This record gives sequence, structure tokens and C-alpha cells, in this order.
Amino acid sequence: MFLVKLGGSVITDKSKVRTARPAVIRRLAKEVATAEDDMILVHGAGSFGHIVSREHRLAEGYRTGSQLKGVAEVQRDVRKLNLMVVDALVKAGANPVSVPPSLAVRLNGGKVESLDARPFREYLRIGTMPVTFGDVVVDKERRFGICSGDDLMLALSREFKPRMSLFVSDVDGIFTGDPKEKEVQKLIREIGAKDMGEVDLSVNVGIDVTGGIKGKLTRMVEMAGYSGETWILNGLVPGRLEDALAGRQFAGTRVVK
Repeated sequence: MFLVKLGGSVITDKSKVRTARPAVIRRLAKEVATAEDDMILVHGAGSFGHIVSREHRLAEGYRTGSQLKGVAEVQRDVRKLNLMVVDALVKAGANPVSVPPSLAVRLNGGKVESLDARPFREYLRIGTMPVTFGDVVVDKERRFGICSGDDLMLALSREFKPRMSLFVSDVDGIFTGDPKEKEVQKLIREIGAKDMGEVDLSVNVGIDVTGGIKGKLTRMVEMAGYSGETWILNGLVPGRLEDALAGRQFAGTRVVK
């Protein structure tokens, strides 16, 4: 089984509120539809979630009643993005079904306490592709909180032990420095916990940041203990995701335990 995350930095313009990249979504949907194995697809919220969440400080949990408007807005907005992704997948020939994390995930103190895997298993059993996404969910301690796409990837990898987990980003992988600077940086082909000291984690911001790249990499390293392979690759390069799903060689960074 494949576990794939389409990063918010790939499918949206994170600098502009509620701004999708429809052409990129359509192309990635076509590449996803080529997979010959079962798949759970996760996508980030990007500019449909992060900007409003930051304005209302939703990641901190309940502080004032005025935040509840932000909870409602973010849930509405991320579902709009989810519908775009599902629609593109249907048109590409896949059979996606949306599984909102607000109904399947519970947090406690900002961390995933439980994941109801039954909807995912049932939809996989009947031959469809579960599609879930970063969202605002109930938090036992804080009333509500943010369940990111990365949180979902880790929780799902524990449950399903996929043969390959793919993080589709807007850069080729993890670099020794900022890959978007003019100075040439070195792509790290393989990284684990022991290698993090070689990377300036403060500047590797191209990998759809939610809680910082250090936290993201820490989750990926943990995922590598459950997944056959765990990779970061560039979804803005046509065909790269399709190559990974087909077992062909592709450029990227492999994350190991």
C-alpha cells in the first residue's frame, strides 16, 4: 500500500489566502491515478488553512470565544480544497472518498491521541481511495487544535505499515542549506536522526512547513520505522511522483530510521 501526502506548498500558493494551483492539482491527480496498489492520500491545507489558523492562533487551542469563528472558517476552507483534490482524482479515473479528520482524529494537548482507522480500512476494502487532509479537530485538553497532514501521515503509517510513504513537496528533497537560494546547495540523498546535524534546519523551509522542518523530519524518521520506504520528492516536476509510484528511479531524499 502507498501512503502519499500532497504538500500544501505544492497544491496551493501559501502566500495568498485560499489560492489553489488547479493545474498542479490536476496533473498530480493523474499521476496518483496511475498507481497499481492501494493508496491512502493525505493533502496539506496550505493557504486554505495556515493563514486563518495563524490569525486566530488555533494551534494554541481555546483562548477566547472569538477563535470559534476561525475554527468554522478553516473547516469550511479546507473542505473546499479537499473537494478540488477529490474532483481532480475522479476526473483522472481514480475512485476517491473523503475522510474528514475532524471525525476520525482526537488530539490531547496538541498531539494525536487517537485515530479511528475503521473508515480508512472499510473504504480500502471496497476498492476506493481514502483522501484526508490537515484540519481543525477536537482536542481533549485544549477544546480544539490543528491536526496537520504530517500528523496524519505518522498516525496512518502506524496503523497501515505502507510499503512506501511519499511526501510530495515543492523542492527536490532535503538540502544542506536553503534550496531556493542562489548559492548551490547539496541534495541529501538519505537522512536519518544521526544526520540532522549536517543540515541547517532553520533554512529548509521549502518542505511545506507546519511546526518547522525539524519537527517534520522527526516525524518522518519515526515513520520510517513503520513504512517500507519513506521519501521526500518534488511534485512540481512533472512525472516524478508517477515514477516513484511505478518503482522507477527518481530524485529525492530517503528518510531512514
